[in-house]
Amino acid sequence: MLKGELLQPEILEALGRAGHGAKVLIADGNYPFSIHTGPKAKNVYLNLSPGVVKCTDILHALLTAIPIEDAAVMDYARTGPTALPADPPIWAEFNQLLAGSGFAKPLTRIERFKFYETASAEDVCLTIASADQRIYANLLLTVGVVFPPK
Repeated sequence: MLKGELLQPEILEALGRAGHGAKVLIADGNYPFSIHTGPKAKNVYLNLSPGVVKCTDILHALLTAIPIEDAAVMDYARTGPTALPADPPIWAEFNQLLAGSGFAKPLTRIERFKFYETASAEDVCLTIASADQRIYANLLLTVGVVFPPK
């Protein structure tokens, strides 16, 4: 029986095969993960029903298992019909969870189509499909280093 907070076996397997610099995509319910996924990525489907499971639930579990070197979000449109007046509220939640794990850098913003390209690269080891309905809730994590004990 596992004792940690991350129990999903496919995610544990993919993380066990990952190393420093590997990327993990947490995809929201609107993300086209069937066409924008890394060729070597393990796809894990946690999209049970709208709003269940949320990206923040997934992030919380991942933070108990891996160190984070970078966290990138899909940047939003500032003009046009889909423009937002301010950062999506989910980003504040991401920042809060990341800060609680010791990650102190700002979120890296990547333009939408560049984000799709980055999330489809060979260094993405895991794509987790959520059913989170909040907009711009996609998060691309870079696995950091585990330092030996002092």
